[in-house]
Amino acid sequence: MDPVAVQSETRFPCPSCGSDLRFDPTKGELHCDHCGHTEQIEGHEGPWSALKELDFESAIAAALPTAEIEETRVMHCNSCGAEVEFDESVHAKECPYCATPFVTGTGSNRHIKPRGVLPFALTETEARGAVGDWLGSLWFAPNGLQEYARKGRKMSGIYMPFWTFDAQTRSSYRGQRGTAYSETQTVTVNGKRQTRTVRKIRWSPKSGRVARFFDDVLVIASTSLPVKIRGAFATWDLSALEPYLPDYLAGFRAEAYTVELREGFVQAREYMDRVIERDVRFDIGGDAQRISSIETDVSDITFKHILLPIWIAAYKYRGESYRIIVNGRTGQVTGERPWSVWKIALAVAAGAIVAAGLGYLYALNEGLVN
Repeated sequence: MDPVAVQSETRFPCPSCGSDLRFDPTKGELHCDHCGHTEQIEGHEGPWSALKELDFESAIAAALPTAEIEETRVMHCNSCGAEVEFDESVHAKECPYCATPFVTGTGSNRHIKPRGVLPFALTETEARGAVGDWLGSLWFAPNGLQEYARKGRKMSGIYMPFWTFDAQTRSSYRGQRGTAYSETQTVTVNGKRQTRTVRKIRWSPKSGRVARFFDDVLVIASTSLPVKIRGAFATWDLSALEPYLPDYLAGFRAEAYTVELREGFVQAREYMDRVIERDVRFDIGGDAQRISSIETDVSDITFKHILLPIWIAAYKYRGESYRIIVNGRTGQVTGERPWSVWKIALAVAAGAIVAAGLGYLYALNEGLVN
């Protein structure tokens, strides 16, 4: 591969006062919090249709052009594994994903450049409002947690890394088609003869071919969040993706991918295989299907590295790390939470009292007690 292109720290000084500009999700432009100066984001070629796919085989063979590779300075968290970009002025901080304190020892991260970015649409204030509503809906959450999470935590805006994969697939299969039919049987039950209708399946061999083009199979390229949280952000409005410009990252952080391209495609293939199996069952038809084998040829594999926005609040509660995540586009909230033992105990006790009361009323009504 050609020598690595090193990306310097991206800063956007305000031309009026010299302070840093940041991306404003409400207006889609750069804004200076100090003097109010704004700037339009210009220079991109247009939305989704301008995003170029990269060849998967070339990337695996380390044959991508220099322009597609960059090197950035990152912090690695030993607790959750996150690698988040930080500027050189940061010396002590806590991990935005798990709230583990660390002293920043910046290292370099060599990776494929992002091709697209989905800009933030929610401000931190809106994200905090969504979190407040979510916390209010929780049952058995400790009171201290709700107060601490609502008032004590600033949310971090982070662009998370994802892969998207395109591929043409052609599959041949062998299996059986099941056709349902009914059969009347006579049986003896408690000494009496009875007739009943039994549903049975008649099987016949079936083979064939199915083909499908997969477009933008999305794979999260990070392991810093638990699986149950990652799964909550499987749906994004990718049609709103913009060609990558560092302007959209002004005022936010970006996480470097820790799921490598090859591993990401393995995950994408697992999804593709499930869809292909569904296609095969549909092609076999009938009332039931059996699949003996599926052989799939995958070709024309392309990919993109993209960045998608989340707001995150990571906090420590009684020594344990918890995370609340807000989708930076839709406001969808998911997260981890502790349970209040005493609230659960009170609820169980109250339930037992109610059950005992209902039992007593039933017994009284039946004349079982005086």
